[in-house]
Amino acid sequence: MAQPNVVPEEDYDYEALPPNFSLLQNMAAGAFAGIAEHCAMYPIDAVKTRMQIVNPSAGSVYSGVFQSTYKMASTEGILSLWRGMSSVIVGAGPAHAVYFATYEAVKHVMGGNQAGVHHPLAAATSGACATIASDALMNPFDVIKQRMQIAESAKLYRSMTDCAKYVYKNEGIKAFYVSYPTTLSMTVPFTALQFLAYESISTSMNPTKAYDPFTHCVAGAVAGGFAAALTTPMDVIKTMLQTRGSAHDAELRTVNGFMAGCRLLFKREGAKGFFKGVQPRVLTTMPSTAICWSAYEASKAYFIRQNDSASESST
Repeated sequence: MAQPNVVPEEDYDYEALPPNFSLLQNMAAGAFAGIAEHCAMYPIDAVKTRMQIVNPSAGSVYSGVFQSTYKMASTEGILSLWRGMSSVIVGAGPAHAVYFATYEAVKHVMGGNQAGVHHPLAAATSGACATIASDALMNPFDVIKQRMQIAESAKLYRSMTDCAKYVYKNEGIKAFYVSYPTTLSMTVPFTALQFLAYESISTSMNPTKAYDPFTHCVAGAVAGGFAAALTTPMDVIKTMLQTRGSAHDAELRTVNGFMAGCRLLFKREGAKGFFKGVQPRVLTTMPSTAICWSAYEASKAYFIRQNDSASESST
């Protein structure tokens, strides 16, 4: 009896998305990674949003991670640190599924899966393409999340759906995408830098590219922190655009794009304003990218083992 065409484990590189690792399994691994990443570090992300608000009211000034965390917990209740997380849970799964599926597909087309060869251009390009696709899906959920993270949100919105309806009714559909170009100006270089650093660090630490949780965790953390620090200015402008509808300042409410946001921020706070929230951004991103890559690679390894076992049992 003819033997089925089973690809032995040693014939493919773990990082190369082997033939028995389906697109659906890859998207499931990505969805799990995205939800794990965002939920684990959500309170620090909420603090970052508060610190990045331009021209806050007298009682809404947040100047440090620990001070801001204590202030939110003591004045609004400990659960305020997780307000808006439902939007992330709903959006992050599908967005990260698209993210990693696009990443693997583009990397494969560009030859980035050849065993024993480092392809920095393929890694950077794959990351950029992945974020363009996923951000198109995630941007409206991110707007809702940031609206619910600001101080006045408890008085305005009872839930994620309530927030979405409020924003649509008062500002129209464009409010959900006014920050999309700015988001891409941040996330494309962020993702390209992160994927480039991740692939470089993980290849250096683990030349065989076998599944190694320690390598994936360390490489993800360092790559994420490096990319986060460099792209903080775009993140500040993104926050400005996504929360402008809740601002009491008339000039802030009329900001309609990246350059207009840059001019206003520089006029109000100078060059230092572009790095507001850099500390919580890096503190959030390092563990979250470590969690994301670890969860993704663990899911990927699990599916590969399951598929190998199924192939062996069928012979």
